[in-house]
Amino acid sequence: MNRKANRAIIRKILLTEWDPIGVSDIPEAQDEYDAYSDTVFGMLTNQTASVDAIAQYLFKIATEHMELSYPELAERCDKAAKAIVELQSGR
Repeated sequence: MNRKANRAIIRKILLTEWDPIGVSDIPEAQDEYDAYSDTVFGMLTNQTASVDAIAQYLFKIATEHMELSYPELAERCDKAAKAIVELQSGR
C-alpha cells in the first residue's frame, strides 16, 4: 500500500463523498477531515477496515462529534466507506 498516495486518496474521498459539513468547495478547508482520514488510513493498514466498520466510524464522527443529523448522512458514510475499502483491494 502506497502510504502517501492512499492517504491523499482517502482525504479526497472524505471531502467529496462524505463531507458532512459541506466544505469541499472551500479551498481553506481542504484539510478539515485530515484527523479522520488518518484514523481511516490506520484502519486500512491494520486490515480492520470493513465497509461497515468505516461507515460506522464516519457516522459516529458526524453524529456524535459534529452533532449532525440529516436524512442522507448514513448513505454518505456508506458511499465513502465503500470507496475507501476499494483502496485495500486495489480496485
